[in-house]
Amino acid sequence: MREAGMAAPEAVRDISQQTLLDAYEKLLVRVNDMHELADAEQWAELIEQRSNYVMLVEELRELDAHVMLDAAGKQRKTELIEHILEHDVEIRRRLVARRDELGRLIGVTQRQRDLHRAYAPQQGAYSAFDVDASQNKGAS
Repeated sequence: MREAGMAAPEAVRDISQQTLLDAYEKLLVRVNDMHELADAEQWAELIEQRSNYVMLVEELRELDAHVMLDAAGKQRKTELIEHILEHDVEIRRRLVARRDELGRLIGVTQRQRDLHRAYAPQQGAYSAFDVDASQNKGAS
């Protein structure tokens, strides 16, 4: 009878352990999908997935605080975290490159706007001058 009582906590631990490892695997799938979106430069979808990813991390953090893993579980968790972090580093690298690209584009746009502001009034003056000159030619 005592053995049955001891088996129950192990079964609960195994279920909890499997639940935790399943959550890490789910996170790995999500971050892999996000990596593919980053590689495909699908930025809007990536940002949308990122918010779901953050929610999964929070759920995982809560679960992780209450589950004790055996040696095999700890090893699997370590492997999953390594893969998750590899994807995360690549996603961040792609996002930084995109941010830099957008910064360059914003800089070009600002320079074009500044040039337009600097020369547009003069172009308007030349246009008025050209109109006056053509009217004078017609009058002569």
